Amino acid sequence: MPTSASPLTRHVLAGLLILSGLLLQILSFTDFVPAPHLVGYAFWLATLLLWRDLPGRTRLQAGILAGLGLAMLLLTDLYYGEPLHWPSVLDGNTHVVAMLVGVSFIGLIGNRRKRSLGRSVTGVRGTAGTWLGVHLLGTILNLSTVFMIGDRLARHGPLSLPQLLALNRGLSSAALWSPFFASMGVVMTLAPEMTYLNVLAVGLPLALLAGVVTLVDLSRRFDLSEVAGFSLSPRSLMMPSGMALLVLLFHYQLLPGLQIISIITFLLPAVALISNLVQGPRWTLKRVRQHALERLPAMRGEISLFLCAGLFTLGLSSLIDAATGGEWTLFAEFGAIQGVISFLVIVASAIVGLHPIIGVSVLASMLELQGGEQTLFAFVALGAWAVGTAAGPLSGINLSLQGRYGISSYRMMKHNLGYAAVMAGLVSAGIFGLDFWL
Repeated sequence: MPTSASPLTRHVLAGLLILSGLLLQILSFTDFVPAPHLVGYAFWLATLLLWRDLPGRTRLQAGILAGLGLAMLLLTDLYYGEPLHWPSVLDGNTHVVAMLVGVSFIGLIGNRRKRSLGRSVTGVRGTAGTWLGVHLLGTILNLSTVFMIGDRLARHGPLSLPQLLALNRGLSSAALWSPFFASMGVVMTLAPEMTYLNVLAVGLPLALLAGVVTLVDLSRRFDLSEVAGFSLSPRSLMMPSGMALLVLLFHYQLLPGLQIISIITFLLPAVALISNLVQGPRWTLKRVRQHALERLPAMRGEISLFLCAGLFTLGLSSLIDAATGGEWTLFAEFGAIQGVISFLVIVASAIVGLHPIIGVSVLASMLELQGGEQTLFAFVALGAWAVGTAAGPLSGINLSLQGRYGISSYRMMKHNLGYAAVMAGLVSAGIFGLDFWL
């Protein structure tokens, strides 16, 4: 990569490469596959172009993951003599990255004017509305919902701690069940035979309990009577509800052979394009171009982290298989006790500062999951992601709140530790319940 390339040139090229990776991934769902591994090459080249623009902490974590992954692959090949298919080593987590890119196109649907989101209220009802609004809209719009609702609340003055905690917990708890979250994309890749409806049946009630825990906690610790909150308008729920129903319709009726992560990857961009085509092809092309050149390069942090974690996972699993002859796994069987231990370790690592995807990826590389164990693993990973991102000082949500609203991510961690402890108990109970059900 030429060092003299301007930031604008690099961002344009990277945006086009990310868009190309998405289109190639969608093509791979059909019988027409131009060449294997091109998706990974496109995403990785875009990451290299944007590497210098990554935040320092993200660049450090991603660089360590990629370096360790490559070192373990070389050790597997050169020391243990285990042949590797090197052209495919960059394929790890490309399904997840493609899904994230596809989900980002939801921003092209509608005008997303803030006045259509809802109205402001105060007290416990307002705080409940903030949590529920971020939770429901965030299932589709992800982190952008925090800014949409947070900026609206900020009209009344700087955001208070209870408002920030409601934003944090409302979004992070959606990882327990939302099929549109990166967390779900990761576990669907690592455990392709998981049963989503079983995870939904346990994860959604736990997410609602997370809202109750948040309200009880904030009501006990703060005077909410003058705290401005948020009230959803019925119209604002139409889009996320409609998209969720469309995904389920495609998965269980129209294309039952296609995984949910794959359906999301092509369905959300398709809906976005159709909604814009009513304004004409020129308008649509303009919006897609703007999205590709501005929004997609801005996703460099999450894209680089997921790609590097995928390389690390491949390296670790390959090295373990080569060193043990494929006979060693972390647990002989993966049940409730093993799930709770794994969950607690991943959450603890997130609080220390590691992104949950690292713990989830490491765990997956050390397991040989069979049948219902994949569904249990998926729920363990989602629970760890939901609790770990709420409390972890270096999680995307807490770093975003720090950058946007000036709240220290470590202060957020301190005020979320009690919440994390309660949720850890609830998720552990859910793990035992799901294991009994399966």
